[in-house]
Amino acid sequence: MTEKKELAYFQIGSSFGGNQRWMTDPWMHIGGCAALTSCDALICLALQKNRPELYPYDLVHMTKKDYKKFAMSMKLYLRPRNSGIKDLDTYIEGFRNYLEDVEVTDIQMRGLSGHEDPAEAKAAICAQIDAGIPVPYLMLKHQDKQFDFFDWHWFLIIGYEQRGDACYIKAATYGEPHWLPLERLWDTGQEEKGGIVLLEMNAA
Repeated sequence: MTEKKELAYFQIGSSFGGNQRWMTDPWMHIGGCAALTSCDALICLALQKNRPELYPYDLVHMTKKDYKKFAMSMKLYLRPRNSGIKDLDTYIEGFRNYLEDVEVTDIQMRGLSGHEDPAEAKAAICAQIDAGIPVPYLMLKHQDKQFDFFDWHWFLIIGYEQRGDACYIKAATYGEPHWLPLERLWDTGQEEKGGIVLLEMNAA
């Protein structure tokens, strides 16, 4: 790994990526983070890997209207619910079903549970970013109030930076970037854990 790497990310107007607050559907406005994280991951991959078919609209002139339509198509597969999509398997199943229906056959995925060692999470995230692949991240409850904004939330990791002994990850969510200390974020202090989803792109 290098000391710092960030993936090129997309802007929609002044927004850094998509924004859940744009959703006019009540369920998506409140709980659409899993669906939107998948949308953001596909847009990022479309740009990183020159794969325009991963986003069904104009990648050069992205609009809020098109993004919202994309998000609503993903809602059918990652439907918001009262308890949220709080486990990696449900997310992976929904995302995989979407990819199958749009005939994208070369993206595979697997989960890395939040119960695993933080060193393993760091190695996996850095390897993904080095390969030009963003990382969907699920955080549930955290004992550190610094991370209240990310409680019970899916978001996308698009970069990392080694700062001394600490690794920071760059998160994109709600139209803004955030740098977060990975080891502290990973150690939630709770029994119920989230984790990350690792995407792999194979030959079609």
